Amino acid sequence: MSKAETAVNYFDSYNCAQSTLAAYAADFDLGKETALQVGVGFGGGIGRLQDVCGAVSAAVMVLGLASGFKEEDARPKINEVYETVRNFIADFSQEKGTIKCRELLMDCDLSSEEGQKCFKEQGLKEKHCKPAVRLCCELLDKYLAAKSQP
Repeated sequence: MSKAETAVNYFDSYNCAQSTLAAYAADFDLGKETALQVGVGFGGGIGRLQDVCGAVSAAVMVLGLASGFKEEDARPKINEVYETVRNFIADFSQEKGTIKCRELLMDCDLSSEEGQKCFKEQGLKEKHCKPAVRLCCELLDKYLAAKSQP
């Protein structure tokens, strides 16, 4: 099963960030439970504030895990990761138009009961969130494959 499929399946039980991070956890010797704990606060655009999409936030974490960061080469590695993250976000934004959860969900306010009802009634998880999780994983696969190339 692809990482995208795994993440989308996880999304039936967990939030967007948890699902994305957990799909890649084993690749970086990160336990699934730890990934779920780390990702829990990033769902709904960080605690349902609807800022940066949780799947995008998790993808940034995966890119960090893949960076090979070591303390002794901190600044050069940080700059390299920043560039990769900017490119990833540009690719995601090109496809989705934004990285903002609020905009992806057409201003449906997840912090209110009414907004959560709107989210469910309009099927926004299926229409917008699952495709965002899938896209993050597809882009991550592309970036991780490119990184492993000599």
